[in-house]
Order: sequence, then structure tokens, then C-alpha cells
Amino acid sequence: MENSSGQGKQAVVPPELKGWNFGAMLLNWIWGLGNGTYIALLMFVPFVNFVMFFVLGAKGNEWAWRNKKWDSVEHFQKVQKTWTTVSLVLLALGVVGGIAGAMMAPSVPQ
Repeated sequence: MENSSGQGKQAVVPPELKGWNFGAMLLNWIWGLGNGTYIALLMFVPFVNFVMFFVLGAKGNEWAWRNKKWDSVEHFQKVQKTWTTVSLVLLALGVVGGIAGAMMAPSVPQ
């Protein structure tokens, strides 16, 4: 299959790229800027952002393939795996930090 990435709507998305993208979902607008998918900036619009959170997860791979030129399918998958890893690490750090912060907060005497 020919590499059609970066050709917009004319780009044929390889079947192996269709699927969920946690990097797009969790790092949304940052991921969008890095992948030429500027529709991710809708994360700044109240109420729309809730829907975009899930839309980016579902359509992120397809949009990134169409909006940016990639060397190969393997290159694309490697980059998206990095986005996913970073987003999940940041999520885990946020959860651990939130729990630690809650545990360290002074208790209010009654």
C-alpha cells in the first residue's frame, strides 16, 4: 500500500491504524498541535470539550494520518505509542499526586 499520509481527506488510512488513541484523548490539544490535527483545539470550548475527549480517542489515529506526512505506518505507530505512553505516565502521576496531596492535607478539627 502506498503511503498516502498528509493528503487530507484523500489519504487512505491503513486498516491497522484504525483504533483508539489514548495520546489523542488524554493530551488532546497538545497532541493535536504535534500531529497537525487542529480540531483538537476544540478542547477549549466549554461543553464541546467533553465530547471531543472521546472523539479524539476514537478518530485521532485517522486524523493524524491524514493531517501529517509520516515516513511509514511503522513510524506513525511508534510516534503514537510514545504519545500514549507519555499520556498514561502523566495520568498515573496525577492520580498518585492527587492521592498523596489528599493524604497530606491537614485535617479540620471538629
